[in-house]
Amino acid sequence: MVNWLLIFWQNKMTSYNLAYALYELAAEQPDNMALALPAKPGNPLPRSGLIPYRNISFKSLANETNCISQGLLAFGLKPGDRVVLMVPPSLEFFSLCFAFLQSGIIPVLIDPGIGIKYLKKCIDESEPVGFIGISKAHAARVLFGWGRKTIKKKITIGPKLFWGGSLLRRIKEAGRSDLPAVCFDAQKGDLAAILFTSGSTGVPKGVMYTHGNFHRQVEIIRNTFDVRQGEIDLPTFPPFALFNPAAGMSTVIPDMDPTRPAHADPERIIRVIQQFKINSMFGSPALIDRVGRYGMAKNIKLPSLKRVFSAGAPVPAKVIKSFSTMLNPSTQVFTPYGATEAMPVASVGSQQLLEDKIQFHTASGGGIFIGKPVATLDVKVIRITDEALEVWSDDLEVNIGVVGEIVVKGDNVTRAYFNRDAATKLAKIMDDGDFWHRMGDLAYKDAEGSLWFCGRKSHRVQLSNKELYSVQCESIFNKHPQVYRTALVGVGNRAVLCVEVDKYAARPNKKQISRELLESAQRNEMTREIQTVLFHPSFPVDIRHNAKIFREKLAVWATKRLSGIPYQ
Repeated sequence: MVNWLLIFWQNKMTSYNLAYALYELAAEQPDNMALALPAKPGNPLPRSGLIPYRNISFKSLANETNCISQGLLAFGLKPGDRVVLMVPPSLEFFSLCFAFLQSGIIPVLIDPGIGIKYLKKCIDESEPVGFIGISKAHAARVLFGWGRKTIKKKITIGPKLFWGGSLLRRIKEAGRSDLPAVCFDAQKGDLAAILFTSGSTGVPKGVMYTHGNFHRQVEIIRNTFDVRQGEIDLPTFPPFALFNPAAGMSTVIPDMDPTRPAHADPERIIRVIQQFKINSMFGSPALIDRVGRYGMAKNIKLPSLKRVFSAGAPVPAKVIKSFSTMLNPSTQVFTPYGATEAMPVASVGSQQLLEDKIQFHTASGGGIFIGKPVATLDVKVIRITDEALEVWSDDLEVNIGVVGEIVVKGDNVTRAYFNRDAATKLAKIMDDGDFWHRMGDLAYKDAEGSLWFCGRKSHRVQLSNKELYSVQCESIFNKHPQVYRTALVGVGNRAVLCVEVDKYAARPNKKQISRELLESAQRNEMTREIQTVLFHPSFPVDIRHNAKIFREKLAVWATKRLSGIPYQ
């Protein structure tokens, strides 16, 4: 049996490799639960009693990880090799991710929901030498020609058909050994992973994460949110669970489709929280809304939760309020702000976010309060421009209260996109050997140094006499009791408000809603130019969180509607 304690203490002080945290836990608490997975995913819930789950201990997860890590190296993969990973949430997914960290092999992670066209582009662009996936992923790889020029090493989880390569179970068998593990001595600047953005505001880009980036992210999350060893986490976006061992946390994977959080079964989520006495959870705004409505209607309480995170898009106050009815008074819903390139950047808890003065300012067009920057991160607001900014200058920064683009600098901020020099140039500003990352988001700072989010830079609507910022304007209309959400788009020189009615609203009258929204627009100097309201049955949203609105698609739809082309 591998001596995890020996491995951990020999390498802890010299390496940034987060895989060592798993081995520390395997040594100190070998039989404690590391991971719990649904035993019968998709099956009907039992009427009473426990939901069947499969528990994996820290010792078992470490052994699985080590076998795969050694097996991948024996298979011919090397530290620094890029390998596409297409595996759903499972023991194999988590052990493979830790095995990549341990071996120094670079995982390439892409949301499969971005579409066939973008999948091929992202895979080809990342120039992988290997591909590890379930049978269906390999079949799609062959059919659509993903990575045809570069992929040489193929590993299948499940039945292997005509595409060659090896099976993961054989990789594990080849790596099984009682000898000390071979671990990659990761330094701060070594590449750890390529994570593709969701593509919600353009073509997905491969973000280059170093081991130093991951290491600082864990430190920030642990210190900012008081995460404690021994706690149990429910990540409804499974990749977020990869940080848990570094924080000493156990992970429970919910029985849901992670690409469709807006359609998650709220009873399934609530019962697993109760069964495992979950302490911490993440949910997209769409999932938090769905679970919160259900819990409030049934007067459910979730006393074990110490903190709840929701991110991926602005979280409406009414969503936070409904979910908070299930929580202890001291438990907060945190809405951390960030992006794939830099997270977290800022955060605020529900106790402050729901203050009357903050909500009034938001509903009056003041933007959404996202709190102060996290410790150790530099955050500034610069003048709005779509041009590249090669070198930092202090005169780029705007005054307090002026809307501009957020820029950030710190050890959790990624340096570049893989094989995207033009995109990197647009997103980074060099600053005396360091760099600022341009978030592409608009906000302003108040006198206390807190940030107020106003929308994406690419979503601003330019009129002949002024510029409108999407989220800042939409917040004025989202307070309507029969409106689920709104989206501001530009059609020619017109500002158009697209509206999605709350499906739970009682007998909504669209003519009346439209009239009331236009009256609200006229009462605010910021929105007086908005004179057109269009109702959309269901906004197009991102695949990752089901919450980021594809305003570009809505703009095309609105243009057709105003041209007399019927909705399709």
